[in-house]
Amino acid sequence: MKLSLVVPCYNEAENVANFQDAVITAFSGCGYDYEIVYIDDGSRDATLHNLKKLHAEQKCPVKVVSFSRNFGKEAGLYAGLEHASGEYISLIDADLQQRPEIVRDMVRILDENPDCDIVAAYQDRRGEGKVLSFFKKGFYKIINWLSNVKFHADASDFRTFRRSVAESILQLAEYHRFSKGIFSWVGFNTHYIPYTACPRAAGTTKWNFRKLTNYAIDGIIGFSTRPLHLSTYLSGITAFAAVVYLIVVVCQKLMDGIAIPGYATIIVLILLLGSMQLFCIGIIGEYVGRTFEQTKQRPIYLAKEVLTYEDA
Repeated sequence: MKLSLVVPCYNEAENVANFQDAVITAFSGCGYDYEIVYIDDGSRDATLHNLKKLHAEQKCPVKVVSFSRNFGKEAGLYAGLEHASGEYISLIDADLQQRPEIVRDMVRILDENPDCDIVAAYQDRRGEGKVLSFFKKGFYKIINWLSNVKFHADASDFRTFRRSVAESILQLAEYHRFSKGIFSWVGFNTHYIPYTACPRAAGTTKWNFRKLTNYAIDGIIGFSTRPLHLSTYLSGITAFAAVVYLIVVVCQKLMDGIAIPGYATIIVLILLLGSMQLFCIGIIGEYVGRTFEQTKQRPIYLAKEVLTYEDA
């Protein structure tokens, strides 16, 4: 098998058939064999029903992995890598914002450049709002400052890579996964190409601001320990400020005397120090919580059903 297209699906009932037709059209006459590995991430609509229909028809080689519940896109990508059998593996969404024609270009680049291991796509023009774009740019600046590995701005999970890369990623069985960081951490020679995301074929995006924020926190905590150092820095700053304030109070007492202690000053200091302590405890709690979940060694996903070619 030359190519495996890994397609995580969550409530994409209206898109999966159109996606497969687009793949068949894009790879018509390509000269090599390919397969589509669909991952149903506990969808609540007719996604699994439609995937089983596509699997039964077998217009092209199709595998279907059905989760027992929603485990998230990261778990879907991991499951797709486990069940993909291609020499090259491509990660692509089912909503047709990422076109299969670009995957064919990625395969060509890998064929023509033996030293290249990964071809990753980044959006040259974003169609989202200015506020969301501002936060995303800020996230990449922050994580590149905090992390030891570097992240390419606007690079997505839309990429095609060799089997050796997939095997390296599968060795990282961490529960809280952040694929952009994992690809940066494993290294390999990566070639970046621009692409423009098309409008969704149907349905609405599953990523809202809250989910994107949680995803960003997973990335920062998963690939940097510098936030833990923040409590040390803050304690040093507050200790220095306390010494300065102590000197000021002593000087006032010796020179002018203090008739009435400053009530407002005490309240402000209590609130400031208390909020800083809670903030530092919260940072530590995020790391402790993820360590606790990782030590349970629970599987990244549970498959309720796996359909292969033989099942068809």
